[in-house]
Amino acid sequence: MIARLWSARANESHCLDYLQHFEHSVVPELRKRSGYVGSTVLARTTGIETEILVTTIWRSLDAIREFAGPDLETAVVAEEAATLLTSYDHRVRHFDVAMVDGAPPAIL
Repeated sequence: MIARLWSARANESHCLDYLQHFEHSVVPELRKRSGYVGSTVLARTTGIETEILVTTIWRSLDAIREFAGPDLETAVVAEEAATLLTSYDHRVRHFDVAMVDGAPPAIL
């Protein structure tokens, strides 16, 4: 499995809006993708900004390629989401999932 990591920053009120966008718009679209396993969104407030870290888990690089296109490291950010963010990564990082502790059996 492959973890795809992307981060962004938002002011505190827009962070909540982004989380709703992710839950109601992004997750339903990801679930339609073959090879999508699941996702996690982490948030931490530092001063006046909130940092958001999104991790999506995929079964293979081919599944990611079907989602992101030929340049696997290009971030896929809807315009609606971009307007909620003060800044975001235009490139993502991929990691092999080397170990998982306590994950539901469906992920493995």
